Amino acid sequence: MTTRLRDIGALDLSRLIRPGDTVAWGQACAEPVTLTETLAAQRARLGGVRCFTGICSDAAVRPEHRDHLSFASYTAAGANRALAAAGALAILPSHYAQLPGLLAAGPLRADVLLLALPPAAPDGTFGPGLGADYLTPLVAGARLVIAEVNDQVPSVASDVRIRPDDIDVLVPVSRPPPEYPPPAARAAEDAIAAHVAALVPDGATVQLGIGSMPSAVARRLRGHRDLGVHSGMISDAVAELIEAGVVTGARKSIDRGQVVTGFLMGSQPLLRVAAASDAIVLRDTRYTHNPAVLAAQHRLVAINSATEVDLTGQVNTETAGGRYVGAVGGAVDFARGAAASPGGVPIIALPSTAVSPTGERASRIVARLTGPVTLARADAGVIVTEYGVADLRGLTLPQRRERMLAIAHPDHRQALAADDQRESP
Repeated sequence: MTTRLRDIGALDLSRLIRPGDTVAWGQACAEPVTLTETLAAQRARLGGVRCFTGICSDAAVRPEHRDHLSFASYTAAGANRALAAAGALAILPSHYAQLPGLLAAGPLRADVLLLALPPAAPDGTFGPGLGADYLTPLVAGARLVIAEVNDQVPSVASDVRIRPDDIDVLVPVSRPPPEYPPPAARAAEDAIAAHVAALVPDGATVQLGIGSMPSAVARRLRGHRDLGVHSGMISDAVAELIEAGVVTGARKSIDRGQVVTGFLMGSQPLLRVAAASDAIVLRDTRYTHNPAVLAAQHRLVAINSATEVDLTGQVNTETAGGRYVGAVGGAVDFARGAAASPGGVPIIALPSTAVSPTGERASRIVARLTGPVTLARADAGVIVTEYGVADLRGLTLPQRRERMLAIAHPDHRQALAADDQRESP
């Protein structure tokens, strides 16, 4: 039976959450900020709980909150970056497709879910709000589900329905959902985006990852026609393509006419388009990252970024300068899906250099990765920098090294070639 509180002031989490519980909540625009703020404010009374966080605000996720909360996540993005820098974040190195299963059972089982929902539909059920993702599959199995029902959260189209009986405690709130404005573009990204856009045929289905690079690519796609979108998340850049008539989904092989995504990560332009159109459809991770679903897409072009790529095509999307800054995420899921899709293209796009901790301009094309191998060279597809395109598919290791040296920054090619001679094979 659902307990309906009059307001957030009536919520005493110490009577609901047990010491040692794992608490998980929605990420990005789907974060229940009123609930996470309350969790942080009442943390001293909870007896010690673990929080599993996605990309979220710092309402609860702050290094100083580790006095009574511990934190785990699949990513160091968003407010998790400060936790990771402080040594207060336990990273789960998992493919995104595995998250619903890992949080449903085993050592990371989510005991308590915090949800941000729109007002109920006429039939009394709730949509997932601004994210279905890995959280909604956990609703039936969680011991406790607390939902804030927010009259400022739009009801986005979805096959996910949450019944009142699925919710243990319901709290009415009224506040704008969290927003994630697009990141500022960096100098080399427009040139990279131009190369990537040339690899996307009209009518393709596109997946865009997180960050400024995919947003730059989206701006370069405005001259395309009848693109589809199937992605773990979408941002303002996708909303702009929908409004420009570029994204229609008219040639998608499945979910025709629909932009399928797990969660929203943007600002008012995205929220406005999502609220006004039935074309954006939220599906949970078991569908958005399903290998069979990805392979069935029409010309799936998966566009993701990385911190570094070696000369054989191994990709690190997780660490930079010895610090955890990214995630395994969906890069492997979508790279393999695009490779299996007829006419698909798995793309990793990155600037050729980055500023090192010492202030020097370091190459991001390297002879040997300084961090983990997120994407194995057996899964390597197309690597793009501002200096060109290296299509590694079907190439031998010597051929790959030649292609990768050609897209490295010219100032670093000689040193890379020399380092490669020492590191080979």
